[in-house]
Amino acid sequence: MTLQFSSLFLPMTLSPLLFPVLFLFAAMASPSEAAGGQWQLLQKSIGIVSMHMQLMQNDRVVIFDRTDFGLSNLTLPNGRCRHNPKEMVVKTDCTAHSVEYDVASNTFRALFVQTNVWCSSGAVFTDGRLIQTGGFNDGDRAVRIFNPCPTCDWTENDSGLADRRWYATNHILPDGRQIIIGGRRAFNYEFYPKNDATAKNTYSLPFLAQTNDRGAENNLYPFVFLNVDGNLFIFANSKSILFDYNNNRVLKTYPEIPGGDPRCYPSTGSAVLLPLNLQAPSIQAEVLVCGGAPRGSYQQTSRRKFLGALNTCGRIKITDPNPQWVMETMPRARVMGDMITLPNGNVLIINGASLGTAGWENGRNPVLNPLIYKANSPGGSRFELQNPSNIPRMYHSTAVLLRDGRVLVGGSNPHIYYNFTNVLFPTELSLEAFSPWYLDAEFASLRPNIIAPASQFKLKYNQKLSVRFQVRGTLAENKVSVTMLAPPFNTHSFSMNQRLLLLATSKLTNLGRSTYEIEVTTPFSAILAPPGYYLLFVVHQEIPSVGIWVQII
Repeated sequence: MTLQFSSLFLPMTLSPLLFPVLFLFAAMASPSEAAGGQWQLLQKSIGIVSMHMQLMQNDRVVIFDRTDFGLSNLTLPNGRCRHNPKEMVVKTDCTAHSVEYDVASNTFRALFVQTNVWCSSGAVFTDGRLIQTGGFNDGDRAVRIFNPCPTCDWTENDSGLADRRWYATNHILPDGRQIIIGGRRAFNYEFYPKNDATAKNTYSLPFLAQTNDRGAENNLYPFVFLNVDGNLFIFANSKSILFDYNNNRVLKTYPEIPGGDPRCYPSTGSAVLLPLNLQAPSIQAEVLVCGGAPRGSYQQTSRRKFLGALNTCGRIKITDPNPQWVMETMPRARVMGDMITLPNGNVLIINGASLGTAGWENGRNPVLNPLIYKANSPGGSRFELQNPSNIPRMYHSTAVLLRDGRVLVGGSNPHIYYNFTNVLFPTELSLEAFSPWYLDAEFASLRPNIIAPASQFKLKYNQKLSVRFQVRGTLAENKVSVTMLAPPFNTHSFSMNQRLLLLATSKLTNLGRSTYEIEVTTPFSAILAPPGYYLLFVVHQEIPSVGIWVQII
């Protein structure tokens, strides 16, 4: 079933798919210093809450909600119903709890999910399938697979995992497998798929037990990033390690983030791996962690006391021999904020609240203004306040980058069931698009348009690639770059597997008639870029083209 609502808005110059511690505190940016970006309501209701999101390589976004909210506002097609004797709320349910949103047509269709996906995790495999794991109740050991095609639906194995995974984190590894780390009372990790039938099911990770706050459990949805040495950076609560998952060994314990306040669920901050510069003689990896809630905030919400969220970001170079956190101050405190890496390497911080924590009815004072964090700007001038939405995006909100450079935003439901009246923050079923400043019409003449290769191009590692593009205005040759971005799985304010690479360039050629060709070298190993689908962008003066899909194998 396909539903058509309002037409998709884009600037006139675009069609949807055509351009198809040193412990230093940076000065706080004044909210009046800068404001940019535009908002557009895409769908007033898609029938479900956007609790989980993943952009697929066919430019559709898979969205899903928990199954035990009760009935959703979207009926399954063709009289289909979900019959589940293990369901805790509605055992026969003829409504959908997952949809596929088509970016180009601004339409969506209902998908059928059988087991409970509440607070689950996932990542996209090398071949483009979404492998989605865990959840609650009958879904806590489930593996669900979505193969992107116009008529495809979920397939499920309700016993595909060795341990119960609720609030776990997934990451794609260089060999193409997923590692699934943690979850509520699961102080271990496992792989999917197993290498062979005799493979050990789970591997103990004591770090997760050591960082677990009883009652608050501030190590849920740990922040996990693949380092450039092939090991994993794992941040849980306020501490972090470098972990050799092949040998089940902690290689390094990093300093605790200054202040010692928790940043993981439910004291929900967010984190990104800053862009990896493949042009540098030595490739460095740096992690940015922003927002969260002071220690004890979650317990205070049970007394209806809502403490102020954290207004700090911590930045640490995880490849340094003696890494230290560098602290910065955001213009506004934020909990439950999403951090989305933009094609030009900047970071968008969006959604959330300034009081309380994640959890049922635990957040107050929504933060409606996004922030852009400019990682390469001098300290004290990195934050730029953006124009606000008029829709609070509280607990269970999501955001993902689209190929055209916009950010799709949805969700918000701090209630145990769908609740639209007589509540502080009604259940939100809408979808919005946030267009950063680089999509403003005044920059249209500077915006690159990729001509070749065509989207869905296949790459090899350490390959020379010529990218042909046009710029209608004057080209600043020393301000052209090419980036590759892995679209992440987003839920609960963390984007799993999010990764941006600045490719090495060797020459730029003017072909005439506003057409240029830039030669780049693809990542030289799967440690830098695990195999799979990426978005490739040409960026000119911080203004990105519409991306093209590439698959590196």
